[in-house]
Amino acid sequence: MKRREFIVLVGGAAAWPLAARAQQQTTPVIGFLDSRSSNTMANRLTAFRIGLKEMGYIEGENVMIAYRWAENRIERLPELAADLVHRKVAVISAGGPPAAFAAKAATTEIPSLFIVAEDPVTLGLVASLARPTGNLTGINLLNSELVTKRLELLRELVPQAKRVAVLVSPADAANTAVTLRDVEASARAIGLEIRVFNADTSGEIDSAFETMGREPTDAVFVGATPFLTGAAVQLAQLAAFHRLPAAYALREAAEVGGLMSYGANIADAYRQLGIYAGRILKGAKPVDLPVVQAAKLDFVINVHTAKMLGLTVPSTLLSTADEVIE
Repeated sequence: MKRREFIVLVGGAAAWPLAARAQQQTTPVIGFLDSRSSNTMANRLTAFRIGLKEMGYIEGENVMIAYRWAENRIERLPELAADLVHRKVAVISAGGPPAAFAAKAATTEIPSLFIVAEDPVTLGLVASLARPTGNLTGINLLNSELVTKRLELLRELVPQAKRVAVLVSPADAANTAVTLRDVEASARAIGLEIRVFNADTSGEIDSAFETMGREPTDAVFVGATPFLTGAAVQLAQLAAFHRLPAAYALREAAEVGGLMSYGANIADAYRQLGIYAGRILKGAKPVDLPVVQAAKLDFVINVHTAKMLGLTVPSTLLSTADEVIE
């Protein structure tokens, strides 16, 4: 090999890692901030990536995602949000009010997307749904607004119910306040007696169900906080063990053995979140992206669980359910 060719070859080889680093530095990074753990988020992440792909972004090819999981320790969210800001991510995606507020407190410059069950205007995340101000916009699942309907469906499915346990997660103060306000009013209107149980850890969920099992309890109403929706398998198993009919916000609970669910289609909501993230990467500003209210609602009944509990599902509910799990 001639000396000149050797020098060119060596020079080109040396340039490859430099080019690779340059490409890595220019690849946009999405910060994914959530109070839960990764093992409860697989389906949501798949939907989020589908939304990104619809906008032309594929993780690992032309976009990176920096995941920050609080592992159900909400107090860690501010630190994790600050880390994403320090990394200078292009956009932050925050699941649930605690993560959304952590992102809001951490930056006024980096566009941030939220996905919350409550009205984001009432929460104070945005001033308007149609034209958000500042650096935030996102998806409203409407699950808090559906509390009354979910309780009414539970009563129709379990007509003999008089005493209902309401399970909430007080660490998510905003969601819990809205849930208790609406469920208390709705329970009075249809003649139900409620008792509130608090759970912010897996152990506290176990303790709550042990108490429900000992005391007169006819049914369980589960709040729509990120922690509780992420504990669907544990909740469904405990409800089955104690033979308690239970109503949940998300279909995931009914799919793993819960009696019924009524609420937003979570996969569609996370797909929309991915689309919004992609639009921001293409240059859109949060002010240009109205808060999206969940368009798809799912009413799911698990007939197998109903039979196990000795319940007969009314034909009116079977005909209106979006899915009946046999």
